[in-house]
Amino acid sequence: MKASIKFLLLLVLIGGVSFSASAQKRNTKKRANTNKTTKAKTQAKVQPTTPTPDTVAVAPPPVNDSLPVKVVLKSLRNDFGYSYDSSLSDVSNRISLPYEHLRKDDAVYTQRIWREIDTREKINQPFNYAADEDNGNQRFISILMKALQDSAFIAFADERFTVPLSKAEIAKRIGGEPIEVPLYDENGNQTGSEMKNPEVNLDSFYRFRIKEEVIFDKESSRLFWRIIGICPVKSIITTMGVYIGITEMFWVYYPDTRPVLSQYSVYNSKNYGARMSWEELFESRMFHGRIIKSTLDNPKNDFIADYKGLSENTMLQLFEGEAVTEKIFNYEQNLWEY
Repeated sequence: MKASIKFLLLLVLIGGVSFSASAQKRNTKKRANTNKTTKAKTQAKVQPTTPTPDTVAVAPPPVNDSLPVKVVLKSLRNDFGYSYDSSLSDVSNRISLPYEHLRKDDAVYTQRIWREIDTREKINQPFNYAADEDNGNQRFISILMKALQDSAFIAFADERFTVPLSKAEIAKRIGGEPIEVPLYDENGNQTGSEMKNPEVNLDSFYRFRIKEEVIFDKESSRLFWRIIGICPVKSIITTMGVYIGITEMFWVYYPDTRPVLSQYSVYNSKNYGARMSWEELFESRMFHGRIIKSTLDNPKNDFIADYKGLSENTMLQLFEGEAVTEKIFNYEQNLWEY
């Protein structure tokens, strides 16, 4: 009995030893497989990444969207010999009065006229008043350019107001294309060049064209002169001083400019105490402009300077413009009976 028990215990001991040996063998195989896998992963070839260009869009250089307007600093003191408050000034508080309403059915007579104002004439000298005040330079061209710079109204490329112009386009029309200017060092050697905008001489804008409508209203029995547009004209002169001709810069719609022009005073050398506004000057027609074109007896829509036989004679062109004024005057007078 004892011998049989001892034999069973011996068998159990032998089985346990063989099980542990087989388990160790299996663990050794697993570790070997794990080392192979890690080694294979470590030895895997890594493909180098090629640099890709930056696809972010680069912003274009800023556009010089500004006009050659002279910067005029405001006075920090009272620049008058009397008590003056700009916030209470009668000029800054002026407003343009609305037009009298005219019905198309009441307009029994209409003519369209183009005039050219030459500011070198004595009556038109206020257009060239070159003083600087708190609201800027007082030349008429400076007033228009400052208002365009402040976006008070817009400019157009044609007299029918169909193509608006940006500030950059207006500046290009006024100053022309940028020119290449050479750069020199202190020894007089050229070191390079740069592009600069040519300087603008505001005194070269001494001509203005206006487009207006002459209307006889049968309801009020009056003849109305309504300005439609204003255009500054630039004289083209070469670097050698040769006069080439004139060119129109831009057109502004006059009814849009009236609120701005009503806040600028007109220079009056005879009366400093009571200055009128530019809007009052145009509405009172206190300027002189010769007629250069009209729709009266003009089926080809030509300028007077292009009439046959008048292209070379400026005196006859002036007489033809005065004849248009006389025809309009006679029409109005012939409507009345005395």
